[in-house]
Amino acid sequence: MAPPETPGPLLEISHVSKSFPGVQALDDVSFDVWPGEVHALLGENGAGKSTLIKIMSGVYPPDKGEMRVKGEPVRYAHPGEAQAKGVATIYQEFSLYPELTVAENIFAGHMPRRWFNAMLDWARAEKEAADLLASLDAADLNVRARVGTLSVGNRQRVEIAKALSRHARILILDEPTAVLTQHDTERLFGVIRKLRAQQAAIIYISHRLDEIFALSNRVTVLRDGKLVGTKPTRDTTEPELIRMMVGRALSQEPAPHLDTPPNANPVLLRVRNLARRPLLRDASLEVRAGEIVGLAGLIGSGRSELAQAIFGVMPAEAGSIEVEGRPVRIHRPEDAVALGIAYVPEDRQRQGLVTAMSVAQNISLTRIGELVRGPFLDFRAEESLADEFIGSLRIKTPYRHQLARNLSGGNQQKIVLGKWLATKPKLLIVDEPTRGIDVGARAEIHRLLDRLAREENMAIVVISSDLPEVLRLSDRIAVMREGRLVAEFTRKEADQEKVLAAALGRGLAVLSTSADAGPSPKPGEI
Repeated sequence: MAPPETPGPLLEISHVSKSFPGVQALDDVSFDVWPGEVHALLGENGAGKSTLIKIMSGVYPPDKGEMRVKGEPVRYAHPGEAQAKGVATIYQEFSLYPELTVAENIFAGHMPRRWFNAMLDWARAEKEAADLLASLDAADLNVRARVGTLSVGNRQRVEIAKALSRHARILILDEPTAVLTQHDTERLFGVIRKLRAQQAAIIYISHRLDEIFALSNRVTVLRDGKLVGTKPTRDTTEPELIRMMVGRALSQEPAPHLDTPPNANPVLLRVRNLARRPLLRDASLEVRAGEIVGLAGLIGSGRSELAQAIFGVMPAEAGSIEVEGRPVRIHRPEDAVALGIAYVPEDRQRQGLVTAMSVAQNISLTRIGELVRGPFLDFRAEESLADEFIGSLRIKTPYRHQLARNLSGGNQQKIVLGKWLATKPKLLIVDEPTRGIDVGARAEIHRLLDRLAREENMAIVVISSDLPEVLRLSDRIAVMREGRLVAEFTRKEADQEKVLAAALGRGLAVLSTSADAGPSPKPGEI
């Protein structure tokens, strides 16, 4: 639907530009959002979305251009001024205090008071917090519970209630479903529709195009810091949006035909009856050289725990591991690296990168011992190593000494891949390799993984909650449930329904059917 007829947009950006050293982040961008509208903001990583969000929320001032809230020109000195104007941003990383209660978090910094403002009014805070949560269909949430004990979905609801407690009318949601279960995603959609009905203005940033079509009224696309266009969502299509984002049609490359099937290659990794309670129980897996094995399953099925046990992050308590036919013991990551195993973790920001270090420093971390000359680091060797992977992985950075935190999510993921490829591994384990990155970077990473398997004979394990990604990349799909491998399919045998049925323990023989799998995810998202 088109924006409803009102006196004007709640927030309006006109001809805004913003640059950083070596980077033109935004160039003459205009954007607006109306009451009762969900306006989606799309673009590849590095397109300028994050910079625009930070300008709207008061983190950065624009170099040029104007911003208006409710028709009034504004220029923020800090985010608090944006909040005072009714603008709230919900980031992927929540700004909550885990040791405080739900009510304390919702009213942090503006707790209700009584007795002429002399005392905090705890009873009123808890009542108003409960009322806010009830308005978000979260009346079941205990306002006295400590936030650190809550699920991710409930923390997000607390974050939204916190914004509404400050009378926010403009909500910016940055990749809000990236870490949610399907059940929590559906609940969030209900909250968004309710807020829209209450005439809030919502700016929705996501790489998941199905969400854009399900929720938004209009969609704006940025590319290379420039405005490509704004369209009513009902008047566009997914292929058109992809062309707008990447500047070309993005072909769905078919799975390559293999002249030599991977099952003719030697087994590189054999795992038998690996266990680490409570999430890993009796897991067995084989991976051959030159083979991509997709590891599918519901959240909590033990996929990441299996990877961490193989890599020594959380060593197994029982079972055995063989590498190239030889029994090995892996007690820590250093043991795994020495055996030619590399692991790209699920959370690149916290586990994969040192964001305060440069691109070059991050890439060289796994080879630092070879780059030291006595008490000194060989900077030329470090730069040469970094340049090799900046070039081969097409990492978009103005220079090798740019801080990793200043790059887009897709380029950060390439840095983590480069860091581990620098070790020349025989086995590469990648956990959620394309989560939260744009369609262009996603296609590049898919091509890279395929090339590593086909041309360099690398054994690869791909863990992904995106089922089409698993089906597209993998020679073989192994399905986990309740900490066990419960089913296995070749590429020809596998389809979404079969894999999902195995993950849920429905319709297929599995090792255990006692646990409640919870709300059923939709096909394509497990």
